[in-house]
This record gives sequence, C-alpha cells and structure tokens, in this order.
Amino acid sequence: MPDIYFPSTTRRAVLAGVAASVAMALAPWPLAAQGAQPARPRGPVAAVPPRNDVVGELLVYSARYEDTLMDIARTYNLGYAELVAANPGVDPWLPGLGTRILLPTAHVLPDAPRQGIVVNLSDQRIYWYPPSGPVLTFAVGIGQEGLGTPNGSTTIVRKKEKPTWTPTPEKRREDPTLPTVVPPGPDNPMGEHALYLGWPLYAIHGTNEPDAIGRRVTRGCIRLYPEGIEHLYRLAPVGTRVTVVDQEAKMGWIGDDLFVDLHPSRTDVDELETEGKFNPKPIPGLRDRVAKFAGPAAGRIDWATVEEAERRRDGIPVRITRSAEAPVGALPIERMTRSSL
Repeated sequence: MPDIYFPSTTRRAVLAGVAASVAMALAPWPLAAQGAQPARPRGPVAAVPPRNDVVGELLVYSARYEDTLMDIARTYNLGYAELVAANPGVDPWLPGLGTRILLPTAHVLPDAPRQGIVVNLSDQRIYWYPPSGPVLTFAVGIGQEGLGTPNGSTTIVRKKEKPTWTPTPEKRREDPTLPTVVPPGPDNPMGEHALYLGWPLYAIHGTNEPDAIGRRVTRGCIRLYPEGIEHLYRLAPVGTRVTVVDQEAKMGWIGDDLFVDLHPSRTDVDELETEGKFNPKPIPGLRDRVAKFAGPAAGRIDWATVEEAERRRDGIPVRITRSAEAPVGALPIERMTRSSL
C-alpha cells in the first residue's frame, strides 16, 4: 500500500478494495480488523515524499456496537471535531454496528516553515518536522473562545515529566476550591508530560481528559492525547522552534495535482460541540487564494469542485485540478463522501 493515496476513480471502486476496517498505511499506528479490538496507536507516522504537500491516506472503519466517535478518534489519532465534521449525520455516541466511518487521516501540510513543531489551530493538529525522516502529526485540543493560543513563533524553553499545575488567578476565581498548585496525578490537567513555550503561561502538554482532544476547551495551552505527548516529548528537545498558525483553507500539491483541505472555522467547531452538526460558512476570498496558489495551473482548476469542498468544509483533501487532457467538467470530485459509503 502506498504512503500517499487518494482515489483516482469513483469512491465505489475504491471501496471495492477496502475491507470494513482498513489496515492503516501510516505505520506504526495499527488499525483493527473488523470485529477485533482496536489497537492503541503507538506512533503517528505519515510519510512525506519529496515535493508532496499531502500526508497520509483516507481510511474507512466499520463501527462496532460499543463504539463511540470519541473511542474511534483516539484509536486513530484524530480529534473529536474533525471526525464529526467528516461524518455528518452519524450519532457521536451511538454510530451503530456496521456504520462506515470515514477517517480523515490525510492532511495537507500547513503553509508554514517545515521545521520543528507547527500547530494549525483550524485543523487542531500538530505537525512535527524532524531533521530528517517522515512528518508526524498529532491531534490536539486548543483554547476556548477568548482564551486562544497566540499565533506566531516561539521555542520550547523547558521540558517536564509529571508536571505540577499552577491555576491562574482567573481560574481560581472561577473555582475557589482549587489549590494554588495541583501535584502530578489523575486530577492534573497537564497530564504526564509538558513542553513549556517561550510565551509565558503557554505549554504543549498531555491531559487527564482524553475526550477533550479535538475540542476548544483549554485556556490557551495545547493538549495532546497521553500517548501523543509522550511520543512528542521524546522527540522535541529544548530549543525546538514552535510555529502556530490558523489556516482554515490549506492548499498543496501531489505532483501536478492541486488539493484543497478546508476545515470548519472555530465557531463551526463550537457549533459542532453544542449541536452535533454545523452549517459551513463561505471562506472569504477563497477563489482568489486558490487561483494565486495555483499560479500557471489556475486554468486547470475545477471551480465546481472547489465550491463543493467549501460547502462541506469537512477537512478532507480534495483534488481540484484536471489533467491537461481532461475536458471542462470532466473532473469527478475525488473524495470520500458519506453518500457513497
């Protein structure tokens, strides 16, 4: 199975060769076979071939009776919001036995320096660029409204296993029962590992509430699943560059093919939290941004495909360019959709 895979025909043809639960190509994160107990991921690897801007591959999972979307999200290194957005109409608490769940495990890389840690707030993901070797990507939770993580660049200035947590004065006013310092342990929201940033009061850390990953619930820090932060903690030394961006619309190439990867806005994510669904809003200036990014290839863009991707904003990379020989209107929407599961 290739490292990077997107369907080049219809979804039905793709699914003909896909088992109810697909073996994952992003080794070593093993996926469970149908009916088997899902394996706990060990490491989030996604290979980046030269000159390619898209990592991973789209996968399909057949839900078991006892599954929730939170269970599935953690098993496959996904956040809650991105999994719900990719599966409109699926009950997060009771997907149902045999329900086909689209796993958004392919990602266009953010437009940012490919060095150290890059956090994209819109897709709630960390991208780790090692000095050599494949990119690793991790689902995260981010700051709630009014307490967002700042955009910009900083570095890791300190690392700590079993960190203590010092609630801010504002947090203690909200909850006067909190102690001045919370020791390591199950009640500590920092989890077992912390990477402290050059921005005071901000850190990349674990969590004692894994269901919060993929949600806007923090006071500005960036949370990872316990197994995710343990992995990143071992890889990222003090001094590592950390870049935070907020890109709802990502664009990138695989060879001569241009892809867009459009995510829910942060207000859309809040709507997902409260309603279980969201009404995607247009992305300001998207057409001009896509045309500029495409450059000389702008004449090959299928704008109907771009508009469909914008209407959905489901975080699924979509190929939007025709081949040079394809007539206008001939490009199928090359994406996995709920209607064809």
